[in-house]
Amino acid sequence: MAIIGFHDKRAALPVVAAPVSMEGDMAIVKPRWTALLAAAAFMIPACSFEASAQRSRFDDWLGFDQSGSDGWDQPTRDRGTREEAQPERGFPTLAKENVAATKAAIKQYAEIVARGGWPQLPPIELRTGMNHPAVVELRRRLQATGDLQAYGGYPEIYDSYVEQAVKKAQTRHGLPATGFLDKYTIEELNVPAAARLRQLRVNLPRLQTLSGGTPAGKYIAVNIPSAQIEAINNNQVVSRHIGVVGKPDRPSPMVTSSIEEINFNKDWFVPPTVLKSDLIPKGIDALAVHKIDVYTDFTAYQRGQKTDPASLDWNSDAPLHYLYVQNGGPENPLGFVKLNFQSPHHVYMHDTAAPSIFSQSFRAESSGCVRVQNIHQLVAWLLEDNGWSVQQVLRMKQTGEKLNIRMKKRVPLFWTYITAWGTQDGTVQFRRDIYRRDGVESVASAY
Repeated sequence: MAIIGFHDKRAALPVVAAPVSMEGDMAIVKPRWTALLAAAAFMIPACSFEASAQRSRFDDWLGFDQSGSDGWDQPTRDRGTREEAQPERGFPTLAKENVAATKAAIKQYAEIVARGGWPQLPPIELRTGMNHPAVVELRRRLQATGDLQAYGGYPEIYDSYVEQAVKKAQTRHGLPATGFLDKYTIEELNVPAAARLRQLRVNLPRLQTLSGGTPAGKYIAVNIPSAQIEAINNNQVVSRHIGVVGKPDRPSPMVTSSIEEINFNKDWFVPPTVLKSDLIPKGIDALAVHKIDVYTDFTAYQRGQKTDPASLDWNSDAPLHYLYVQNGGPENPLGFVKLNFQSPHHVYMHDTAAPSIFSQSFRAESSGCVRVQNIHQLVAWLLEDNGWSVQQVLRMKQTGEKLNIRMKKRVPLFWTYITAWGTQDGTVQFRRDIYRRDGVESVASAY
């Protein structure tokens, strides 16, 4: 006996359990439950899209430690906040095996395009147990990409098979696997097949180039469109971490480097972009509020020779030529640890004082640097050869002690931009083209 029920974590909805008899591959709702299902579906009408009210980003205009940005709050699209645990390890994005898998995905999607693509879904949100004509098109869409296998059943019912297929599709597109067909999932599924095919073709040479340069042992990969960080050893994902990457107007750059030093509870040097675009326009008052000190240069900082900000002409460009530093501590946007590596872009990876940012679905929110969820695990892994444990790393967070550790063995680092690829298990992955680098219509980057 199978169960069809109404359930949604976001709203208090009636729950109706409907026994279903299975005859071969055909699931038939028993007649005595048909009226009850229809009544419940009427009580829970399909939800049309509503414009999401953008959360205020200016409650504290200088609140980088509240919002989680590398600098000051900037207006941005609100993609909603959802609880998202540390993701499953899966396969390395830059695995050499993914080249052949991506070529196979290109062939698969070319065949889909040749058949006419897939249907466009109406803007109707659906959940398990609902009875609605839009479910018919949803089934066709999920079957087109193999997320749902064709089987018998009542075509207008959003049953457990459809729910599992939606979860699979959400995972492939980098969304939380809720099984609820929300507006973001509809936007993903409505990107035309031809656009997806072009994404795969554009990303294949990127993947071929990058996968050929990865070492056999340890390395870290940051896939910017995924906003995720992978710790890799011997072509296996040791851990995968949710990340926060640069905003579209302050993009994270491509980086090929090696992590060479770990900085605990380090002072924050205000980056040039934040200084010019955020701090200077706000004036001298911001310095006192956030306990930011001014120095003429790095030598003055080393000697502790501060400059009185009142002595500067804030109506000129003179303040741009000084060094601005916030002391390490709980309000510091670096959090308790920073991963240091050589880069001409002056970017780095670090903790955050606002971990709630990791629960957002859309996480292109920084000024170019990358923030790492559960960074203590990653740091302990990096410092294995130095003899450090997770407990020692967490102790540094608790004590606030400042300490710089040179790694005995540098770990290669790759910041990449891959929005479409196949993996060796036959899964085809897609991510938002957040910086519009794929040359695909805006529909593939605006969702």
